[in-house]
Amino acid sequence: MIYVEEEILSHPRTLQVCERFPDAEVVPCARAGEVFLRKGQSFRLQKRSPSLILAKKQRGFLTEAPAGFGFPGARNLILSHMQNCIYDCRYCFLQGMHRSAHYVLFVNYEDFLWAMEERIRSAAAGEVLWFFSGYDCDSLALEPVTRFAAGFVPFFGRFPQAFLELRTKSTQIKSLLEMEALPNVIVAFSFTPEEVQRSLEHLTPPVDRRLRAMAKLQERGWKLGLRFDPVIYCEGYRGQYRRLFAQVFETLQSDGLHSVSLGPLRLASGIFHSMERLFPEEPLLAGPLEEIEGTVGYGRELEEEIQAFCVEELLRHIPRELFVPSLSALPSPPAPPSGDG
Repeated sequence: MIYVEEEILSHPRTLQVCERFPDAEVVPCARAGEVFLRKGQSFRLQKRSPSLILAKKQRGFLTEAPAGFGFPGARNLILSHMQNCIYDCRYCFLQGMHRSAHYVLFVNYEDFLWAMEERIRSAAAGEVLWFFSGYDCDSLALEPVTRFAAGFVPFFGRFPQAFLELRTKSTQIKSLLEMEALPNVIVAFSFTPEEVQRSLEHLTPPVDRRLRAMAKLQERGWKLGLRFDPVIYCEGYRGQYRRLFAQVFETLQSDGLHSVSLGPLRLASGIFHSMERLFPEEPLLAGPLEEIEGTVGYGRELEEEIQAFCVEELLRHIPRELFVPSLSALPSPPAPPSGDG
């Protein structure tokens, strides 16, 4: 089923998306929130068969990145063309943030691009602007449907002083392979060890398939990012991460990398407790976690131990200048899906 806001029933992108699903029932609605924000919804049940909601973003096309997210010394901005993700990672904050598992796709890309152009043209002299996609969805997982990368990446050819990061776990790279690589667009892949991927990252492509996709992109000249985020603790984590790093850097050339980062598992308390209620049987959420000042994580001592080990192992493979300590942060409160509230 596809819900479509009445205002954009005839929008070209709405028509393109609906054409891909000729057998789907199209249900008009006044606002996406009528569906997405309904009371009494079960995220867990909806995740088994989510619907697509096509909406128009009314305002708030760009938001300031949360503290701790992004590159130091830059103006870091979140670009959210979509809410929710087709993957089902047990550590993902989206599961505790939204009451609905439906996907909301904002079809009015032209308004996003205009807002980005205004922000770039009004930037102070010497100000570095980074736009991040993939904060509250996966940038590429629905690319055959959304054509997000195809629509946004060429924009950065006009503005080489601005940068885009596409954060993904997906192997849907066809759009990128059909374009010339841009030096100011970074395709950043997230990884956990194979054992973690199999147990916690449901529906995601395996590690080796992601690496093959990265190798193809690297051959075509795309700059790549590696995001080992979040780092997941278990009894054998040292061996798991040592094997993961070896596998990654046997496949990729470090001189084609833009940056490498790793980040701890941290969740806002409210979101964590919502996730606990959704998945009371999940061992990850019953692990050695501590709640300190509104944040749930592994606790300072264990977190420092994990981070120190992973950093030391990473630096066996990459020069230090490629390493960025963390490009993660606690999530911001969710915005209404149509951006008008």
